[in-house]
Amino acid sequence: MAARKPGAAPLPDESEERLLVEAARQDPAKFGDLYELHFERIYAFIARRVHDRETVEDLTAEVFHRALANLGSFEWRGAPFAAWLIRIAANAVADQSKRAAREVQTSDDAVEPSASPDMEAIEDCARLFRLVNELPQDQRRVIYQRFVEQRSIREVAQQLGRSEGAVKQLQLRALQNLRSQMEGAHA
Repeated sequence: MAARKPGAAPLPDESEERLLVEAARQDPAKFGDLYELHFERIYAFIARRVHDRETVEDLTAEVFHRALANLGSFEWRGAPFAAWLIRIAANAVADQSKRAAREVQTSDDAVEPSASPDMEAIEDCARLFRLVNELPQDQRRVIYQRFVEQRSIREVAQQLGRSEGAVKQLQLRALQNLRSQMEGAHA
């Protein structure tokens, strides 16, 4: 997965976004601006449907590869560019689900994308990813190791050279920070 800056910028208005799309059509190297702008939203959309981090990362990369490859065929139809990316993401998740179902020979484990994406939930996930990136370094490391890498308190404590009590306290403070900021965004 390509590196990115923490905390993507808010969505631009349609005219600004049109300029970014046109610039990327002229020079594919400028697609990076669209990637930075939409990465968290697309990652959050996929993460809500696929619960394996590695698969989420692979599918997110695939979405942006498909978008870059098909940028010439993108047409403005009154919907934002993000809607086109989400449609690509929904198709990628569906394709992955079909591959997984063929491999396992059961549809019980397959991931089905919802018919209409819950944009508010996607925005909440993207906001949460940005807020985690803004946490103090120790809190961010604890949250990442506990919830992304799914390590135990003991493992995190050993990794960070801290006591288990200190790790629990860092986790508690981080979760309180995130909760208050997420609630503040909805107020």
